[in-house]
Amino acid sequence: MGTTLPKLATAVPPLLPRLEFEPPALGALAGAQTAAEGIARLEAAGLRNEAARLAAHALPKREAVWWACMCARAIPDPAVTPADLAALTAAEAWVRKPTDDALRRAAMEAAQRTGFRTPEAWAAVGAFWSGGSMAPEGQPVVPPAEHLTGVAISGGVVLAAVRNRPERAPDRLARFLVAAREIAAGGAGRMPPEED
Repeated sequence: MGTTLPKLATAVPPLLPRLEFEPPALGALAGAQTAAEGIARLEAAGLRNEAARLAAHALPKREAVWWACMCARAIPDPAVTPADLAALTAAEAWVRKPTDDALRRAAMEAAQRTGFRTPEAWAAVGAFWSGGSMAPEGQPVVPPAEHLTGVAISGGVVLAAVRNRPERAPDRLARFLVAAREIAAGGAGRMPPEED
């Protein structure tokens, strides 16, 4: 599986301290070499939340942010605000041009107008935390910790999974993990929006 999903070929052991998994998830991961293998094992054990967290930390940052955007778009919210949509648009703009520091900063500015309560907001935060500096422009560089994008994306994906109809979270996470694998294989990971 790891060979067909090059962007999930990340080794599992270095990711474990970031994930803070409980014993059942650690047991499911025992012996897994790649993130792709670990995600499959967690999903088979019924631990989809943990599988999504592993994917959020294992995917390259650009692909992880895109995945969070696709998850947010897959679960529409009639109450989503213009600020949240702006954050989503800003995150997607950064994905298309991840070397543009102005777009990275614009994503955070958009996220700051949201209240940080939606998957759209956390996708934008994930873009901001992807690299560069967290300090204001012109100040000494303060690089984000390596794991922060994974933290933001994990939160955004879980928020999308429980949005409006939390009882649908297990099925939504299954769809999201299919999209993560598609992204890891070089695809777009787009999902049709959920209908009521």
